[in-house]
Amino acid sequence: MKTVAGVFRQYQSARDAAAALLRAGFPSTQVTLLCPHSSEAEIHSVPVSETEQPGMGEAMGGVLGGALGLAGGFELGIAATALIPGVGPVLAIGVAGAALLGAGGAAAGAVLGKTAEESTTEGLPADELFFYEDALRQGRSVVIVLCSDVPNAERAEEILAEAGAESLDAARKAWWIGLRDDEAEHYRALGHNFEADQEVYRAGFEAALRRECRGQSVDESTDCLKWWYPDTWDSKPFRLGYERGREYWNRQAGAALHAR
Repeated sequence: MKTVAGVFRQYQSARDAAAALLRAGFPSTQVTLLCPHSSEAEIHSVPVSETEQPGMGEAMGGVLGGALGLAGGFELGIAATALIPGVGPVLAIGVAGAALLGAGGAAAGAVLGKTAEESTTEGLPADELFFYEDALRQGRSVVIVLCSDVPNAERAEEILAEAGAESLDAARKAWWIGLRDDEAEHYRALGHNFEADQEVYRAGFEAALRRECRGQSVDESTDCLKWWYPDTWDSKPFRLGYERGREYWNRQAGAALHAR
């Protein structure tokens, strides 16, 4: 599986893009829509099943009944709400997105079961999770497409671009550009060559943002880091970048908590 993602400034544009993907023949099980839970209108646009407990759709971590109806009568799987640390409340439509953002236990567990959850999240890159979250933190919506091959991925990219999406790669690049000058100044103040070490330093910075590593030191995350970054995890640039990424995550999470 190859993952393609598009970032949208407007929720409606993201919904339209999801509908366009379904019209183009992409299965609903491979298309996910994530958006900030910023208004009751968005939640009430999702139908509630008759068996759902009253008010469950309003609760974070609840499974919303039925499926999201899109333009042209298409449906986009089940929906769930979740309170994501460092982000806030999120609406995830589609089991893959719900599971990716931590609502999968509620969504897939209650509706589809563990096996279905695993099959729908296969191919979702864990190292991109923070960038989905970062887009949501900025009030943007994200459409994720799990593609079976390269031609399908290219077609999905075209559809998302036509709908006005910014690619996740572009969002990721812009995010680092916004941080790079401060990180370069910090690194040089420690007596190191940022230009020579930037790639490894950035890898360490981003490693600290992975869900499995958040709040942990390099030594506490050693087993995971050895697997993901076997050649660099114990180098000085990686460790310094990791610690800065850890500080950055703590600031993001603290700011989100304060905002609520």
